[in-house]
Amino acid sequence: MKVNQVKVKILRKGNALEFDIPAYMTPSSSGVDLRAAEGKRLEPGCWAVVGTGLYLEIPSGFEAQIRPRSGLALKHGVTVLNAPGTIDADYRGEVGVILINLGKKPFEVKIGDRIAQLVVSAVSRAEFEEVHDLSETSRGAGGFGSTGLK
Repeated sequence: MKVNQVKVKILRKGNALEFDIPAYMTPSSSGVDLRAAEGKRLEPGCWAVVGTGLYLEIPSGFEAQIRPRSGLALKHGVTVLNAPGTIDADYRGEVGVILINLGKKPFEVKIGDRIAQLVVSAVSRAEFEEVHDLSETSRGAGGFGSTGLK
């Protein structure tokens, strides 16, 4: 399988120095796991930014997306609040993950826990052109479930 690769520079600080740099777990993985570099307690219905201790230099023309880990969502009701979170190529601050606890019990984030996935993607920029009318389609303005469940 041919995979597109892009070089992303990474700087680790604090507790992140204790972990390996993010790596793909299988040959076909599209994302790498992000680990918590700090502990946090998330009460049900509450959210917080969890630092990763990672700083990225993403090449222009790319972005990094922070996505939930399915196991955390399924087992604990914990997910990424602004999924997918976007890290722009010109951002140089610490990668933080906004976690929310939608579960019924408090959730403890411990240092080293895998809390999210990071996917690097190419970016397309739109050139907007203002018009007076749009072309018609069979769907039209139908949205929000207009195609039904079955």
